[in-house]
Amino acid sequence: MSDKRVYTFGNGKAEGRTDMKELLGGKGANLAEMNLIGVPVPPGFTITTDVCTEYNELGHDKVVSLLKDEVEKAIAQVEEQTGTKFGDKENPLLVSVRSGARASMPGMMDTILNLGLNDEAVEGMAKKSGNERFAWDSYRRFIQMYGDVVMGLKPESKEDSDPFEEIMEKVKEEKGIELDTEFTVEDLKSLVQKFKEAVKKRTGKDFPVDAYEQLWGAVAAVFDSWTNSRAVYYRRLNGIPDEWGTAVNVQAMVFGNMGNSSATGVAFTRDAATGENIFNGEYLINAQGEDVVAGIRTPQEITLEGSRRWAKLQGISEEERASKFPSLEETMPDLYKELFDVQKKLENHYKDMQDLEFTIQEGKLWLLQTRNGKRTGAAMVKIAMDMYRDKFIDEKTALLRLEPGKLDELLHPVFDSTAIRSAKVLAKGLPASPGAATGQVVFFADEAAKFEQAILVRTETSPEDLEGMNVARGILTARGGMTSHAAVVARGMGKCCVSGAGNVKLDYRARTMTIDGKVYNEGDWISLNGSTGEVYEGKVETRKPDMSGDFALIMELSDKFAKMSVRTNADSPNDAKVARDFGAKGIGLCRTEHMFFEGERIKAMREMILSSTVEGRKKALAKLLPYQREDFEGIFEAMAGYGVTVRLLDPPLHEFVPHQQATQKSLAEEMGVPIEQIRNTVADLEEFNPMLGHRGCRLGITYPEITEMQARAIIEAALNLKKKGVDARPEIMVPLIGTLKEFKMQADIIHATANKVFEEYGDKIDYLVGTMIEIPRAALTADLIAKEADFFSFGTNDLTQMTFGYSRDDAGKFLPIYLDKGILKDDPFQVLDQEGVGQLVEMGTKRGRGAKSELKVGICGEHGGEPSSVEFCHRTGMNYVSCSPYRVPIARLAAAQAAAREQ
Repeated sequence: MSDKRVYTFGNGKAEGRTDMKELLGGKGANLAEMNLIGVPVPPGFTITTDVCTEYNELGHDKVVSLLKDEVEKAIAQVEEQTGTKFGDKENPLLVSVRSGARASMPGMMDTILNLGLNDEAVEGMAKKSGNERFAWDSYRRFIQMYGDVVMGLKPESKEDSDPFEEIMEKVKEEKGIELDTEFTVEDLKSLVQKFKEAVKKRTGKDFPVDAYEQLWGAVAAVFDSWTNSRAVYYRRLNGIPDEWGTAVNVQAMVFGNMGNSSATGVAFTRDAATGENIFNGEYLINAQGEDVVAGIRTPQEITLEGSRRWAKLQGISEEERASKFPSLEETMPDLYKELFDVQKKLENHYKDMQDLEFTIQEGKLWLLQTRNGKRTGAAMVKIAMDMYRDKFIDEKTALLRLEPGKLDELLHPVFDSTAIRSAKVLAKGLPASPGAATGQVVFFADEAAKFEQAILVRTETSPEDLEGMNVARGILTARGGMTSHAAVVARGMGKCCVSGAGNVKLDYRARTMTIDGKVYNEGDWISLNGSTGEVYEGKVETRKPDMSGDFALIMELSDKFAKMSVRTNADSPNDAKVARDFGAKGIGLCRTEHMFFEGERIKAMREMILSSTVEGRKKALAKLLPYQREDFEGIFEAMAGYGVTVRLLDPPLHEFVPHQQATQKSLAEEMGVPIEQIRNTVADLEEFNPMLGHRGCRLGITYPEITEMQARAIIEAALNLKKKGVDARPEIMVPLIGTLKEFKMQADIIHATANKVFEEYGDKIDYLVGTMIEIPRAALTADLIAKEADFFSFGTNDLTQMTFGYSRDDAGKFLPIYLDKGILKDDPFQVLDQEGVGQLVEMGTKRGRGAKSELKVGICGEHGGEPSSVEFCHRTGMNYVSCSPYRVPIARLAAAQAAAREQ
């Protein structure tokens, strides 16, 4: 940890730079870098992320004493550069205090603007600026933000009211006005007094007047916001480590609320929804930055083209648009051109799409932030490939620029074009985040989970709504623009979002939504088109997305770099076909038990289980054989030319038997046995711990006739396809072995059965016999097992259960607590535990290959589609990973990135 805790920037100079994000956070590093490349940035300083760690360990007072000298020196430097004085009543320096983690976390932590004001300083600022309304508006905003963030007046739940908003709404009602900009100077002075009274009433404390007391309170609040619930949830969602901490950026205020020659806005160097190379964004005249993102006023488009497109979507005439909602390009053409040049300079410098915040103060442009912009999966792919085609970046950079998990957004259905033509359009808003979503209306974020498919409908969203936004299928807001909280967060999540649907009127208390006089209740179905901004009544059918174009090129590029192949977990010909279309090169796990539950099959399966003799079991298995053979033929044909790993029967038999009296009676009648016999057999099959009981290879050893039937079905299916000229490549996998003898006994049955079938057919096919390594003992004795096995497939679902001693079915009772308390960094059933389970995987691979160098090794647990786990498999030297069909493209990209990083 460095002794230096504060890094300054301003007037084209900076102590930091863009490659210091770990220490300065993304915002602080980029503020420094913008100074160095000549972008106009208000001066300020950054308190490092290390101090956040110190703050959490040592507490507020100790950290203030450690920071005091450096912060006062940095403030003095800002005073010199701005010609103002911090805490002065005649010429006050005002600052903003903002968070800034290494990774962008938009809206998750707290910000305070206009810090340094008090009853005397506001008079001095009014006199100096000659704009009394601006001074008192800034003071009103400061008390509200500081009261919320630092003094704890922010509502903690939807039942709580915001005292500041209540006060303002009451004044608006009394005055007959709607917008904050309509408050007079006297209104603002009255609001300031009422706000301070609300603070005193709620906290028992006076609002602080000393500038340094305000500053230390704000710095502490930003550090505290690193651990607020929405920030913690966002980090979990995006894999951001808790230990990173946040920096604090203190910066001289520039004011967008100084009248009609001032403005504030947010802009993107490319379209964050589609990826098109179009400069876009939103701004507000006479406003501060929070107004734009909070959706309090409807923002205007920056570009003329964007403004006209927005007006068309809203059904507004060109005349009305030009008079009421002109673009920045029209209202301030010279400043628009300067902003356009700056955004191009920033994108060229960072070689990525930028999300920037700006303020215009009385005709002068200032940049407050730039960062790599959040974008949808479609935009991510298009931007990377466009920049690669334009020779802006090389192919390796294009590949590493992509987030594998965001490809998921491109793999799921969109609205069917025929269905959409007949759908009734209820409302039209802004196409904030593309995609299609159908669901039931829910009005409160913390209730989004009450419906399996929910559409979260809000006037506007806030960071507190994050968890509900994640649960919902789509988001609809009545207010807010393309850079509102709902829009930015939805794009980051890959959620469909329509924002700013102005004719949607909400009544939270009644839980209703009214559109053009028609009332919709909670639970009613609606559909959102995030690509057009349209809201439809009821459910709308969907279709598969197009996988060509840039997506196909990304996959080609992935295959060029990747060293591991990607297989799929598939139990049906349809799943196999879907996965093959997504680029799967084989099946890593075909679970045969999933084939036994349909129609007549379950009857034969139950007959086999409940038979008390070998002959009875063989008779029942003979009924199952043709079903199994037919299933395998379909799967082998769908995956022709690639290996298909078929796992022999794995679950305990009690899962297949009837537990209801009526079903037991029916089965007894069919089998011609007393119902008591059925009941007794079912009772005998019950186990105290089925996961560790009579399952896997233990079934095949107890009932070798099961293994014989399955082996016969697999080999016969492959031979039948060979006659048709189809290249079937079966790989038979013995589950749950812990000893060499278990494997060998099952392998002997498989080989004997195969030889018998070859003799009957007068033909042969190549096949492999291997095992699933899912018991720690198997990993420890892998060198012995490898002498007999042709391949290993690590079943990391069960290996995780057995290594941790956690039941996956019951872990939900305590895993959330473990994650909250930091006992575990990730859910080990979602992200492979590389420290523990990973050691067993590495050991098993190394020992297995030590005994048989050509041993094929793969992974078939759920981790096979999780990017960090895929990278671990690459480092371990596996031949393949296997995952569910819709995660195949994600695994292909992750495997390619692992190889590219290794280079």
